[in-house]
Amino acid sequence: MPTRTFQLDNDFVELHVLLKLLGLAPSGGAAKGMIAAGDVSVDGVIETRKACKIRGNQVVRLADDEIRVIGQIQGLT
Repeated sequence: MPTRTFQLDNDFVELHVLLKLLGLAPSGGAAKGMIAAGDVSVDGVIETRKACKIRGNQVVRLADDEIRVIGQIQGLT
């Protein structure tokens, strides 16, 4: 299973945006469809909310892809 990491630059990223940014979905609409179909899990639980806020230390899975989300680095200017 390929594991990727995603570094947040804000407090969170919406689930459908994350899938699109990582190229796991060709478009935002396709990402929303995958989520609605129950193909995506967050921390081991199927997630059907398209705009679910993904924060640091969460794990998102889509098929054989695993994404480990890393929180925003604090204190850097």
